[in-house]
Amino acid sequence: MELLVQLQNQRERILAYYELPESELSKTYGPGKWSVRQILHHLADAETVLYDRIRRTISKPHQVLWGFDQDAWSEALDYAHFPLEINKAIFTAVREGVIYLAEKHYEEKGHFPFVHSNTGLKDLKHLFDKVLWHGDRHLEQIERALIRP
Repeated sequence: MELLVQLQNQRERILAYYELPESELSKTYGPGKWSVRQILHHLADAETVLYDRIRRTISKPHQVLWGFDQDAWSEALDYAHFPLEINKAIFTAVREGVIYLAEKHYEEKGHFPFVHSNTGLKDLKHLFDKVLWHGDRHLEQIERALIRP
């Protein structure tokens, strides 16, 4: 399945950025935007939220799944000082879980519905696809940050 290959390739691209030197981690893709470090922390947190939603939808379709305030997480969890190696390990483990569940359930249970508290009716396939979309979006931001002077 193409989705699995894309999730695996994206995982490797994201993990490489966790190894950047501090001078690169502090770069932003624009004025007032998150730094590469903050984006990497956010990727780990968002991956865990999406993984939880995937598991909830597989285990009990038709649930209401709540959105989360990414800026509140960044501030309250102190992304500027939180150890990056912890979230690298979390991202790695959770992405493995996402890949495993995608292989087992994307086709068979992809139609399972849930209701997102902010965006309404969605299905399991949407969640797996969102993991990929979300990672690509933030990879673009990281790449833009790294080419800025």
